Amino acid sequence: MNCYSYQWHEMTYLALAPARAMSGMTRLWFNNPVNPLAHTHMGRNVAASAELFERLTRRYGKPEFGIKSVAIDGLDVPVHETVVWEDHFCKLLHFERELQGKGQRQPKLLIVAPMSGHNATLLRGTVETFLPYYDVYITDWQDARLVPLALGNFDLDDYIDYLIEMFRLLSARYDGLPLHTIGVCQPAVPLIAAVALIEARDDVHVPASMTLMGGPIDTRRSPTAVNLLAQSRGSAWFRENCVHAVPYPYPGASRDVYPGFLQLSGFMAMNFDRHVNAHIEMFNHLVEGDGDSAEKHREFYDEYLAVMDLTAEFYLQTIDTVFVDHLLPKGEMRHRGTKIDLTAIRRVGLMTVEGERDDISGLGQTYAAQELCSNIPAKMKLHYEQEGVGHYGVFNGSRFRQQIAPRIRAFHAAVAPL
Repeated sequence: MNCYSYQWHEMTYLALAPARAMSGMTRLWFNNPVNPLAHTHMGRNVAASAELFERLTRRYGKPEFGIKSVAIDGLDVPVHETVVWEDHFCKLLHFERELQGKGQRQPKLLIVAPMSGHNATLLRGTVETFLPYYDVYITDWQDARLVPLALGNFDLDDYIDYLIEMFRLLSARYDGLPLHTIGVCQPAVPLIAAVALIEARDDVHVPASMTLMGGPIDTRRSPTAVNLLAQSRGSAWFRENCVHAVPYPYPGASRDVYPGFLQLSGFMAMNFDRHVNAHIEMFNHLVEGDGDSAEKHREFYDEYLAVMDLTAEFYLQTIDTVFVDHLLPKGEMRHRGTKIDLTAIRRVGLMTVEGERDDISGLGQTYAAQELCSNIPAKMKLHYEQEGVGHYGVFNGSRFRQQIAPRIRAFHAAVAPL
């Protein structure tokens, strides 16, 4: 474990604070309409440069979902975000809609957000797409650097326990309405494991379906650069180079974590040219006065650059289980000593979704669940591959809204009609 890299990262951020503040004041002055230079090409260049510097050195806080209303049958329905369950490392958010009559008979949908560095708000578009048709809940994972060490650890076994608790809670909230679940990327493994465990116990609170989207069920299939790196390095390398102690004065000081800034740097390195070009384009938009295009850039990167730390035990256990040892597809994965048997799943519908150009979870990795869950009846299984989309296009964007989401809704209706 490296004890100092996180501290150096924090020291660098603090050292840049005066320059960042000066850039902010410079941007405000050169954007002020009373300043004659604000209307010149030079002034717009200075303002654009100052904004880019400030944004590139800023710490991005956790965004809000900010979903205040949703259009249902042509009406603008208010939405209230509430917490219906929580533990130290997760809150279960409910997007409660002010519905009356028929709308109250819609099924429940639990969206399991990835715990892989970004916040659950990365799925804001996913939530908005399903809100008119479901009573939507989402896992809001907590930043490990903000959880005091005295509150204990959190690993993959705990993650699975959380999901089982949520199944039982949501199944009991409104008797008679089906609960559907969606796991986006990383949660595909703990979601299918939780379903298998609860099925093996013949628990009445088993969900009606699970939809796995771009998930690493079997990373031996079409391995991507991410998969190959994990396989070649092994967990010992990740423990030595990627685990750091949270520095003071964060509430989670001394907790071993996989820092969000390391995950973000890895993601950006995969498409470095694209991110550089995006910032160059933003600079040009600012100089040209194209405020709408610049605002789209801000909205995307305000979300993309807001990252969270993961507990070291969860990160390392996931590396070993999913990417190095491939325990789930081998039938060797265990949860607190109990073997996870995917053939136990028989009452839960299974839909798998993959993106043709996914460079994080390659084609076939999610589909593997269809073969492993051999006792689910054929009429309760569906696989869909979306042409022309990468990893993020599987759960967000126009093709998700227009082609993927309607297929998911149709699958749910077929598996558990109201």
